[in-house]
Amino acid sequence: MTNRPALLFDLDGTLIDSIELIMRSMRHAFDGFAGRSPTDDEWRALIGRPLVDSFREFVKESEIDALVGRYREYQLAHHDRLVRPYDGVVAAMRDFAAAGHPMALVTSKADWLAKRALVHVGLDEVIPVVVGCDSCTNHKPHPEPVERALALVRSAPRDAMFVGDSPHDVEAGRAAGVYTIGVTWGAFTRHEMARAGADVVIHEIDQLPGVVRRFVAGAA
Repeated sequence: MTNRPALLFDLDGTLIDSIELIMRSMRHAFDGFAGRSPTDDEWRALIGRPLVDSFREFVKESEIDALVGRYREYQLAHHDRLVRPYDGVVAAMRDFAAAGHPMALVTSKADWLAKRALVHVGLDEVIPVVVGCDSCTNHKPHPEPVERALALVRSAPRDAMFVGDSPHDVEAGRAAGVYTIGVTWGAFTRHEMARAGADVVIHEIDQLPGVVRRFVAGAA
């Protein structure tokens, strides 16, 4: 066990508070749509999966491009106004980077949009490795994104931790053989994270350093 385990992070609902933007973008996309629109709860349950896959749950393949276009229209127009880092996240990430932890982002967001979010909240230099939906053939909950991040930061699964707010994150991390940390300040509840099989569930970012220390000590 290395004393500087690799730290992999989800983005939406984990590092950045973008849930309101995600929900508003969905409502804008479906406004005036002739078919059935997803409820907020149905869309929330899909947070953490690629956007096209989420639309595919509700509409025909031929309708996806137009809906994604409307979603992006709202998302890009309001991104910087509605996206912010969760309290304490930027300081925590900088502390982990200063301590020498290899760090990577593992997200179902498009790579370019994930990088824009990191720049916006001041984490682009702290988390240099980004594995988004453009980087992989398979997406969370498949282990491929986590495995790609591990390869890029040159870490074995046993020496890595994946932090995320959705069951998709937990399932991907478990399938890749890494230690999984579920957080409850995003889109999902403690029960949902525990049911997905998270090794530990935390409620505040201030709890994360202690979890990392216990992991290194073999007591997590």
